[in-house]
Formats: sequence, structure tokens, C-alpha cells
Amino acid sequence: MILITIKQTVNAQPKQIISTLLDHQQLHRFFNAKFKLLQAQDEGQIKGGKGSVRQVKIGKITFSERIISADQNHICYQIVGDKPVANHRGDICLAANKEPNVTELNYYIRCSAPWWIPNALLKYVITKDITQALNNLNNYFLAGEI
Repeated sequence: MILITIKQTVNAQPKQIISTLLDHQQLHRFFNAKFKLLQAQDEGQIKGGKGSVRQVKIGKITFSERIISADQNHICYQIVGDKPVANHRGDICLAANKEPNVTELNYYIRCSAPWWIPNALLKYVITKDITQALNNLNNYFLAGEI
């Protein structure tokens, strides 16, 4: 099992970050992937929240992610099935900082690598990609794109 923790300070309020990260079809602005919404959120849930299913395409690899839960301070998602990695679950937790419009973001990922990829290599690649995406997210807010 691989466990990854990435911490990032983002120059925005938690509700701005959550709504941006739940705008599935626009996630390509931050992540090196293409996204397509396959299923909308369950009735009564926040937009893009619980029940949403998005298709993720990274190069020739395509898979789906389901939002398990979402509120103004947390998003939990999982990969549907066991490809490209098994037992994948991501948790994005947000806490408002004492400074106005600053949020502490903690991104936790756990997954199992396929037998043919060393755990250390997969952890490095995921950490690098997520760190870059979170830097892009912060730059988006710093540029006043909201």
C-alpha cells in the first residue's frame, strides 16, 4: 500500500477551492489530464459532489473516479475499478488559515501499485503530478481567475 501526503497553502477561501475542484470538466486547467463528467451529483448534494462520476484520461490511459463525499471542507473520491492502480482513494481536506483568503490544503492518497511498477516510482510520479497541480491551482487564484 502506498500512502502519500501533500500539503499546500492556497490563496483562496475553502469554498472557492472546493467549487473549483468539483468543476470536473475544468480540472484540466490544473492537472495533466482530460476530464469528462459521466454522472452528476446525487440529488441534494453540492454541485459536483457525492455521486458524481468523472472520466479521467491521461495519455492513452482512461479510468473513472467517483466522488464519495464532498462538503465545504473536504472531498473524498475513489477510482472505480482497479486500473490504473488498485484501492485508490483520495482525500482533500481544507482548513481556513488565520490570514484572510488563505487555506491550508492537505491531499492524502492511498493506493496499491500494479505488480510491475515499483512502489517508490509510483509514489514519486503521483506526488510530482499532484504537487504540480496544486501549484497550478494556487497560481490560478493568485492570478485572480475566479
